[in-house]
Amino acid sequence: MQGSLAEAIRSISGEAVEPRGMSRTDAGVHAVAQRAVFTTTKDLSARQWRNAVNARLPDDIAVVDACEVPAGYDPVAAALRKRYRYRIHDAAWRPVVGRRFVWRWRSKLDESRMAAAAAAIVGEHDFTSFEATPSTRISKVRTIYSLTVTRRDGFDDQPGAEVWVEVEGNGFLHNMVRIIVGTLVMVGAGRRDPDWVAAAVAARDRKAAGPTAPPEGLVLAGADLAPFQLAPLHSPSEPCQNSPNSSAP
Repeated sequence: MQGSLAEAIRSISGEAVEPRGMSRTDAGVHAVAQRAVFTTTKDLSARQWRNAVNARLPDDIAVVDACEVPAGYDPVAAALRKRYRYRIHDAAWRPVVGRRFVWRWRSKLDESRMAAAAAAIVGEHDFTSFEATPSTRISKVRTIYSLTVTRRDGFDDQPGAEVWVEVEGNGFLHNMVRIIVGTLVMVGAGRRDPDWVAAAVAARDRKAAGPTAPPEGLVLAGADLAPFQLAPLHSPSEPCQNSPNSSAP
């Protein structure tokens, strides 16, 4: 996404900019609540920027809203909470309509076992076991505010065709959500006991947790950002309908 957005901005203003996104997403991961900032000298309103950039982006990226923020505003530092959703399709038939947005699991998962195991992940922990290696992160401590596992209808409206893992936290390590999902699936598939997840957290060792789930099922679904104030006597001509501190995707 970053490269496509940078190229769209360059084609409008002639400036080589590097947009800074709120959250890094791996190839194949989706986002409906991403935020990004960039600095420009081009005299366009926020609405004009949104429309001009959208006209130059590929079909799988769209700018929903745009507004002016203070110089130096960092969406990474401003992100107070992030919410991710992961969809697993475990029905007897393969997914068709939503095949690019789910992890296809070929046997029925026990979501109640997964939910019981998920309780060990909620709270403040060192999540070394749930980060891709090698890593340059100094601190592996993150807080997970909620982690739910529920059975939902699939893209094809078939009842109970999917298991959704939804997680909210103050930050996430590289591949952390996908490793959490892969770990919970091992429990739901009966390959591990629910108590194993607590032991994996305590081990602080990547080898202690489960596999990394594929990227397709993951979506950045929401975020809460710290509010900002523009300099006195200066306000954006086109304020965002979804303000930077909004939780709406």
